[in-house]
Amino acid sequence: MFVVEDKGGAIALMLASLLFLGTWPAVLTLLERRGRLPQHTYLDYSVTNLLAAVLIALTFGQLGGARRGMPNFLTQLGQPNWPSVLFAMAGGVVLSVGNLSTQYAWAYVGLSVTEVVSSSMVVVIGTTLNYFLDNRINRAEILFPGVACFLVAVILGSAVHASNAADNEEKLSASTNAYQLGRTAGAAEPSKHVLDKDKKKSLISDVAKDLENGVSGTKQADKAEAGTAEYLIQLEERRSIKVFGSNTFIGLGIVFFAGACFSLFSPAFNLATNDQWRTLRGGVPHLVVYTAFFYFSVACFAVGVGLNVLFLYRPMAGVPRSSLGAYLGDWDGRHWALLAGLLCGFGNGLQFTGGQAAGYAAADAVQALPLVSTFWGVLLFGEYRKSSRKTYLLLGFMLFMFVAAVAVLMASSGHRTTE
Repeated sequence: MFVVEDKGGAIALMLASLLFLGTWPAVLTLLERRGRLPQHTYLDYSVTNLLAAVLIALTFGQLGGARRGMPNFLTQLGQPNWPSVLFAMAGGVVLSVGNLSTQYAWAYVGLSVTEVVSSSMVVVIGTTLNYFLDNRINRAEILFPGVACFLVAVILGSAVHASNAADNEEKLSASTNAYQLGRTAGAAEPSKHVLDKDKKKSLISDVAKDLENGVSGTKQADKAEAGTAEYLIQLEERRSIKVFGSNTFIGLGIVFFAGACFSLFSPAFNLATNDQWRTLRGGVPHLVVYTAFFYFSVACFAVGVGLNVLFLYRPMAGVPRSSLGAYLGDWDGRHWALLAGLLCGFGNGLQFTGGQAAGYAAADAVQALPLVSTFWGVLLFGEYRKSSRKTYLLLGFMLFMFVAAVAVLMASSGHRTTE
């Protein structure tokens, strides 16, 4: 069995986890923006997410000899450790619900803000819980200033979204006004026209239809430049989750709900592997991290598949209805969804392995994943392109606070004995 026993090895696992956990949301976002139904994507993702846990358990958790008080994976499957198993599965349930929520939040508020706000909530709430569950093995005088930095990042993340949404609204207003002028051959300046909300939505729909047919009142190019109003309209037509005309606070509400779910999965996993509440009978070994991760992922799989099969027939957020037959026949982008599941599965497994060695409070440093997600959001999706100076300034402050928080959390790493 592979066991990490030093702080350096634990930090290396956390950094690898950071890369994986910051990349898989970008992959799923790419598919949603290309129009693939989120139910289809998440069903594919769920399969390889469980597969990653099985591979980790059968390799890291099984190969080599068992250690004192740490049975191998297959041995533990037959032991009377159900209280710990239930904690692990509870963690998997809340993580799966959180992941499912972010699947829709990405469409409303963008990849960067979704990851920053939800991840910051994990650190503010989850890290505090883990600190006390871990018998304070992390240095509080370093840990909690890092938590404070994440709290500031939450506030800045909300401000970034509000500012960027205002920028997009201004772009769309100018575009629909100009489009109206192009159709009517009016001579007035676009800024002189003020559209009410219903007319703007109608004109946006007209623009989108004409763009699709290669016609435009403002002579746009077939492929709009990222950051322009035409790009936003084309994206709305192409994507599977429609967000034009929705309340700004719907997206943030979904993000905060997801963050609350994410805040609980790591403490639940901590209880599963360390039995701080003494729920196991005397003489029964604690669940090793690989066995706990297997049960955790089984629960993720069950919830994710169950809910998304339901959403095939009862979709949310304006997503079209589908069916199991349609899902099985949808191979467009399936390989990307399967890759996302592997990245998330291995990322979570590495996070838990590092957390078991250095303390789960310090392992929450992998919530730096918005740094990776923001990179992909800007590079792949043109997020914040042509935004206002105010938005760029807020984004810069948000990322700075995030980097500072992660550095401080890493510095608070402790050491959990395996004896």
